Amino acid sequence: MNVKWIKILRWILVVFLSLVLIIAVATYFYMKKPLFGKAADGARLERMKKSPHFKDGIFHNLNHTPELTEGYTITGVIYDKLFGDHPRLSPVDSIPSQKVNLLNLPIDTNVLVWFGHSSYFMQLDGKRILVDPVFSGNASPIPATVTAFKGTDRYTVEDLPDIDYLFISHDHYDHVDYETLIKLKAKTKKVFCGLGVGADFEAWGYDLANIYEKDWNESIDLGNGFFVHTAPTRHFSGRGFTRNNTLWMSYIFQSPTMKIYIGGDSGYDTHFKQIGNKFGPIDLAILEDGQYDVKWKYIHLLPEQVLQAAKDLQAKRLFPVHSSKFVLANHPWDEPLVKITELNKATKIPLVTPMIGEFVYLKDIDQVFKQWWIGVK
Repeated sequence: MNVKWIKILRWILVVFLSLVLIIAVATYFYMKKPLFGKAADGARLERMKKSPHFKDGIFHNLNHTPELTEGYTITGVIYDKLFGDHPRLSPVDSIPSQKVNLLNLPIDTNVLVWFGHSSYFMQLDGKRILVDPVFSGNASPIPATVTAFKGTDRYTVEDLPDIDYLFISHDHYDHVDYETLIKLKAKTKKVFCGLGVGADFEAWGYDLANIYEKDWNESIDLGNGFFVHTAPTRHFSGRGFTRNNTLWMSYIFQSPTMKIYIGGDSGYDTHFKQIGNKFGPIDLAILEDGQYDVKWKYIHLLPEQVLQAAKDLQAKRLFPVHSSKFVLANHPWDEPLVKITELNKATKIPLVTPMIGEFVYLKDIDQVFKQWWIGVK
């Protein structure tokens, strides 16, 4: 090899290493932004270490949970994402939705309003509840990368009344939205989250006294017949390069008249049956049905598993969520609703399938919902 080519190769190597260094430095400083949250330390970390689910510095599921299904590899998943044929990931049309006035909602009205994906508002027996709110229009730490479908961003924090109970299932960006939570701070009375997640809320200015940061299988008596029971899911967590440094959760919200299962994200496992045996029957089970793939079946429910989980929970009604707003998997945007509706012809669990913004009457088990996704391109 002559001297000229050696110089060219050296120049290419210098440029490459310089780019790697620039990207590494930029990433380091970008991840110092407050949206990434704060790692647990001090007394909080010591409490986490006492959890039976915390070992070797991270949290673990009840049973062994591979990141990918046997036979698949991360390189294969990336290749399929980049070069595979995945039609209709996003709708061409605007998603149908309604806009209701939540600020003037009579306090004795028992309703649920879905905001798309896994965000929803409930008013039950005089209490106002909010779950996993994402109103920024983006479910990623990188702007404009996982954007909301057209028509799904009808609501803002300003449209919400004061919130008695804010529930956080886990710290992924499609469930914990920094921009939304900063705006919600003044409206939120109590926050319920898993171990470690409270560090983020405390760093974002929430009052520690109002953060109920719990392990699985705990109960909180809120008084006047209201209880929160924490329960496992089969999932994972992390807002940076470290996985499973906070705990993922599900909840049974118990009012004087109803029990509602707030499912968060989960693959299928034995915990659904255990929860049903302990707390069933459940008046309304809210379970993820979307962003699934057989490649990661251990951490997200497939449609047929959603119905089995609802049966395990002894659910009187099923509300499938985690769809119709963001692209986080490879299935057509409407497939979760199409599949579960078809599969449920055999199971016959009353399905709650509102359009975004539509009132779900929590105590009307006979309420009928239009299949709004039909005809939406």
